[in-house]
Amino acid sequence: MSSELILDSLQRRMRALHSLYDDAVATMDLDQVNHFEREGVLPIAFSLFHITNMIDASFMLMTGTPPIWDEKWAERVKPAIADHGKHRTVAEMVHQRIGDYDAFKEYMAMVFTRTDDWLETLDPAELTRVVVPRPFPPQIATTYSARVAGPQGITLLDATECWIYQHGLRHMGEIELARGLVGLGGMTS
Repeated sequence: MSSELILDSLQRRMRALHSLYDDAVATMDLDQVNHFEREGVLPIAFSLFHITNMIDASFMLMTGTPPIWDEKWAERVKPAIADHGKHRTVAEMVHQRIGDYDAFKEYMAMVFTRTDDWLETLDPAELTRVVVPRPFPPQIATTYSARVAGPQGITLLDATECWIYQHGLRHMGEIELARGLVGLGGMTS
């Protein structure tokens, strides 16, 4: 399969994924997003903030571009926990809440637009560039992307697929399930 075909497919799938998140946030209010079901069940706020902030942070490894998230965004969005929570426990992250939903939606739109714009201008030859060589550092060694990686390490294609696309689908599934807990329907059939 050609790199151009792979990139075209990735671009279309990423736009579709982002459109699901856009539809989700447009059809939920802050109370639904911050709803606490019970211990051990993460709120929608966790899934939304986590995936957006992880994609934003991933750009540093993938492109060398610094994250959008900074102290000013933290002051605007006002998350209960100003951390994506990757290395925290569920018991800690059940307390995640978004303070300013409109500011969060603006941040999410910026992260997704930057991702789409980057993919639109990406040279297909870049997809094979190794972004994390073997041996992997401890924080990467236990991840799904480490399992996907080839002998050379995690390529830009692996990172884009695992860290953004597949990770985004996982959290969209959580959001769809959690929407049912707050009286909303799922996003897809």
